[in-house]
Amino acid sequence: MQETLTAAPSLTPREQRLERAGSRLQAIAILNAIFAVGLMVIGMIVALMAMPQTFSLLKSGLLFRYPNADDTALLVTILLLLINTSVLLVTMVGVLAQEFWAFLTALIAFIGNLALLILFGFTPAILTLIALLWSLIVLIPDLQAFRVNPVMLKELRERMRGARAFAVITVYLGLMSAFTILLYIAYSPINRGFVASVTGELGRVLFAAVVGIEMILIIFIAPAFTAGAVTGERERKTYDLLQITLLPRPSFIIGKLESALGYIFLLLLAAIPLQSIAFLFGGVSETELLISFVILVVTAITLGTVGLFFSTLTERTLTASVRSYTFAFAFIFGLPIALSILLGIAQGIAYDAGGTFRGSPGAEALLIYLQQLVISLNPITAGLGTQTLLINGQTLGFWSQTLSSNGGSIPIASPWISFTILYLVISAVLITLSIRQIRRTEL
Repeated sequence: MQETLTAAPSLTPREQRLERAGSRLQAIAILNAIFAVGLMVIGMIVALMAMPQTFSLLKSGLLFRYPNADDTALLVTILLLLINTSVLLVTMVGVLAQEFWAFLTALIAFIGNLALLILFGFTPAILTLIALLWSLIVLIPDLQAFRVNPVMLKELRERMRGARAFAVITVYLGLMSAFTILLYIAYSPINRGFVASVTGELGRVLFAAVVGIEMILIIFIAPAFTAGAVTGERERKTYDLLQITLLPRPSFIIGKLESALGYIFLLLLAAIPLQSIAFLFGGVSETELLISFVILVVTAITLGTVGLFFSTLTERTLTASVRSYTFAFAFIFGLPIALSILLGIAQGIAYDAGGTFRGSPGAEALLIYLQQLVISLNPITAGLGTQTLLINGQTLGFWSQTLSSNGGSIPIASPWISFTILYLVISAVLITLSIRQIRRTEL
């Protein structure tokens, strides 16, 4: 990624200034990622060696005003560093693409990190604040260059100009509504005459079914919408025309991504009333509706960036589509299944017949965190895991799990948090690599 922002000789003075601002953001993002990985390693070592006093030392230096336990403070610090990594990379891409939201994102990130530093003593935010402040100062003279992406506007207008887009939405909502009605008819006789708590069960079933269909839709169409972003221009022999325009290459990449994701977001927003039907039967809260929408949006963004990345690597749309779907299914389904099998074998060896861990508390904590990571790799398991925690009355953010080895407890982030951070980091990295690849092919 170090070559991502290497400026080409043809860059204008304004683009060179934006490149320098992007380089600073990228460098601090990499430092945040390295720092987060280092803290993960330190936390594992400390847990395995049973040195709880080290957690207190880390908290005093990294998050000294955080009111909760020392080990929870370390987990929160790691998550905040990863959030900063993804935000800085996304801001960097927005700066290079001269997107209207780049300055606003940088300003919000600056205010957020400043608040974390003042309220909770999040000292790693100092580097991020310096990089964001420097970038904001650089961007102020060039604010007129930031605008709505022209590629996104062009493609969205073309997509929505005819009747096809509205016909797709109508058919999509019609099929979703028919499925919801059939599911209600098939399920309601079982619950007829039961108490209200069972009616809440019906609401959860309908809600899960609608969200599940939307998730399947995203998994299948998000890579397809972006796999032809660059290869399609090459196949139509229009890519050379784009190269001779004044459009920055990052703006072309982001415009293609925004136009594809914009229509997917429209489909998701159109289905929210169907999800809200579950409120009539109870069992589903507004929090679950919001979290499900976040998971769907983050999944669409990540799979969209996967298709975009492979579109910059290949010459044919078919090849890009095959590679995108292979990678998506391998990462979303293949990798979690393989890791689950390995973890199941490890748990069968590590736990005795009574469910007590045979090793040290640190080793048990490491095994639990790996299990939570596997859950966070798949959007379906992340959503179901979060819903289970909410049903059982657990907190939305962090919860504790008791160790069978010594009776102690360890903090664990809710699956939707780790899922969102992990997928956003992957998306930011893939967008950065896509820009690097498209510049490399033009040299």
